[in-house]
This record gives sequence, C-alpha cells and structure tokens, in this order.
Amino acid sequence: MIVITARNLCARPFLEQVGLLAAAHPEMIILREKDLSDDELLALASQCLEICERHNVPLAINSNMEVARELNICRIHLPMQLMKETEDFGDFSLVGASVHSVEQAKEAEDLGADYVLAGHVYHTACKDADPRGIPFLEAICEAVDIPVYGVGGITPDNYPDVMRAGAAGAAVMSSAMTEQEPSELVQRLSRRIL
Repeated sequence: MIVITARNLCARPFLEQVGLLAAAHPEMIILREKDLSDDELLALASQCLEICERHNVPLAINSNMEVARELNICRIHLPMQLMKETEDFGDFSLVGASVHSVEQAKEAEDLGADYVLAGHVYHTACKDADPRGIPFLEAICEAVDIPVYGVGGITPDNYPDVMRAGAAGAAVMSSAMTEQEPSELVQRLSRRIL
C-alpha cells in the first residue's frame, strides 16, 4: 500500500497522522501538497522525512524535484506532463508516474518510470469525473512490465478486486488522511489477495 498525503483532509494534526501511518509500515508515503511554496514544502518534507526515517518507510516527493534533491530524497512521483518534460532522472533511485490510460502507462514505462499509479479506479470525492473501473486497471496491468498500483476510491472492501486485476497494490489518499485507525487500514490494504 502506498499512502498519498493531502493534509487538508486530515481529521487530526497532519504530522500526527503521518506518524501513525508510517508506524504501520506502508510501502511508501508520497508527500503531495501541491498548494505549498517551495520553502513551505521543504519545511514540511523535512519533518515528514524525519518521521519516515524513524519508521524505516520510504518517502517520495510529488512533482517538486528541487525539494527532493535538497533533502537528498531519492524518490520522486510525477504527473505525466512533468515526466515528459524531464530529461534526466539520474539522481533518483525510484521514479513513479500517475497515468490515466494504457497509452500513458506505456509512455511512462518507456520514459523510465519504475511504477505507475493508475486511476481513478472507483468513485472518489477527489475527482469529479466518472471512475475508470477495474477493466481499465486490468488493461494497464497487462500493458506494462512495471508495477501498477490502483488509485482512487480503493477501500478494504474493493481491494481484492484491485489485486485480482493484476495490480501490485493500492495507493490511497482520502482514507489514509481521515482514518482514525491508520494501522488497521494499512494492514487491510497490504494483504496479498488473489
């Protein structure tokens, strides 16, 4: 399970929620706070990095390669447009991309992505558009040789369908930020169900 942050959704203080999530050991936490200035993101990322390192959980930065480089964070997650515009990922050991079609997934793989987040699979409050569904996720899993994580509206109830589609796992944002028992959520979305 990959956690994607959205501090404005948190029911408790954001860093406290990050700490509880990190303590449950998801595969990775992606810091995705797009409204912050570089300086604000740098300060928040530094605090999140300290929490993640304490729990031995990888932290990735969404989009802002300068902040990642300044903190020596070697993982970056990019929207496809930024991935296409970037010429060199050499200083990052893990590069992910968000994709919304089979074509984008193939392109991300060709450009050097190590994994993709494919979505949104189910209805989610974060997106107005109709969900793309399990057939979409299956098609992406079949089209690429890199790990695919389903994202968008994934819950413990529909997680088995995501895994049966061939996904490497789930990426969650809203539920991770609002869950009162983060360890239970991480545990339920980290099981290998086939």
